[in-house]
Amino acid sequence: MSGLVLASCTAASLLLLPAHANGQTKMLPTGTWMMKTHMPAPRGELAVTVLDGRLYALAGAAQGQDATPLAQAYNPATDTWQTLAPIPQGLSHAGATSLNGKVYVVGGFTANVHAGAVDSVFEYDPARNAWRKLASMSSPRGSVGVVALDGKVHAIGGRGLDKVTVRTHEVYDPASDKWSPAAPLPVARDHLAAIAVDGKIHVIGGRKANNTTDNTAFHDIYDPRTNTWAKAAPMPTARSAMAVVLYKGMILVDGGECDHGRTFVQNEAYDPKADRWVELQAIVGRHGFGAGTMGDLAYFVGGNKGCGGADTTDELLGFHLP
Repeated sequence: MSGLVLASCTAASLLLLPAHANGQTKMLPTGTWMMKTHMPAPRGELAVTVLDGRLYALAGAAQGQDATPLAQAYNPATDTWQTLAPIPQGLSHAGATSLNGKVYVVGGFTANVHAGAVDSVFEYDPARNAWRKLASMSSPRGSVGVVALDGKVHAIGGRGLDKVTVRTHEVYDPASDKWSPAAPLPVARDHLAAIAVDGKIHVIGGRKANNTTDNTAFHDIYDPRTNTWAKAAPMPTARSAMAVVLYKGMILVDGGECDHGRTFVQNEAYDPKADRWVELQAIVGRHGFGAGTMGDLAYFVGGNKGCGGADTTDELLGFHLP
């Protein structure tokens, strides 16, 4: 399945795929895509998170630039973008999450390609439209997986100043402004997808080397109660630099880099309760983008439609399942 179906929610025509449950075949909708208001400017390798009903598009590589401090927020109620106070440092390949009414931007690179990794951590306060620098990670890392869980921020994997991928997993406590080590990722990788579901962290895909083809389908689950990792059903398509979002109880993993010179189009969804993947309506190929859920839509923003830094886009797409 490939290509992008653009439709309004009211005019959506859903494709169906077969699924099997209790020996019976049923039909699952694969979903529809729709275009929303574009970002003010194209950006790839950006960090994305959702807080209080707004989608934050943070840092990234703007057209012709290695890294930008640009911070913008999208309001789905008005379908409009707002430019915020810039991040104190220009970054690309940073990670972002939200917690306790604040936005966190962790790590990243300052130069291409995957160069100038930083250990910086910044916190954004929407009430003051202001940033502040927090305690740094133990070491510089870009393309790191960043997740908020149980009042803390996890930074998992990534690539250091030497451009070597790492297994490093550390946890930031906002109450003490300190980082502490946690059980390392089973296999070192970066450009991975990381997301929290039902009190655990899922780390999916990513790459083990400094190229766009050394992709993995690994799916590891971290349990903070035991500080241990377990394996889950691997992603059907090995990929890196994907967007990930929790949507209607499923983990959606979209796009990625790089499939025989082209970006991936796969939209694969994982059901944590069944430990099973299904294929949904494909996205137009892209990588280095981010996603978040607001209301009944999953939103996907920015990225590069071509491999590397090619064809940077400002598109904001909405994905809907009934």
